Amino acid sequence: MTASTQSNKKLITYLVLGCLGMFGFGFALVPLYDIMCDTLGINGKTATTAQAYDQQVINKSRTIRIEFMAHIQPGMKWDFGPTTNVLEVHPGELVKTAFVAKNNASKRMIAQAIPSISPGLGAKYFHKTECFCFQQQPVDGQSPADFPLVFFVDPQLPKDIHTLTLSYTLYDITEKTLGEALTGPQAQGVTP
Repeated sequence: MTASTQSNKKLITYLVLGCLGMFGFGFALVPLYDIMCDTLGINGKTATTAQAYDQQVINKSRTIRIEFMAHIQPGMKWDFGPTTNVLEVHPGELVKTAFVAKNNASKRMIAQAIPSISPGLGAKYFHKTECFCFQQQPVDGQSPADFPLVFFVDPQLPKDIHTLTLSYTLYDITEKTLGEALTGPQAQGVTP
């Protein structure tokens, strides 16, 4: 075996090992990202199910500023926003508000809202008893819709948090939802 053949085999081995290492690192990124977000208090994920409101003690000596933001998926022909941009609430108080949307497309679309809380640490103290983000939102073309939101802030919210920002991003899931309906067991004549 010549020196160049041996050198080529060694190089190929290093390249294959490098590719495998990068592939493994790619899988490790998701849990690393979650750890980083928890540590830095960013990208707060809220609960995906309703929380019970059990007549919390309302702390009227403290006020928390709740800011609302709304975004839509690029290219989605909707208007979407909160009915109010800021609310001042007391921890433990049950608060009702809403977001409004309008499907400006000519056809019925199905949307799904994904929430996020900032600072991330505040997410575990922000409880939704009713939220449009828990279900898919079908809206006819050229039609408006009201999306209700009922929540409370846990009185145990750390004293150094004075403002929570609740942000929703609305995504078009029409094709995905219809595609699942067309390929599901009922579409093939099979009952679950």
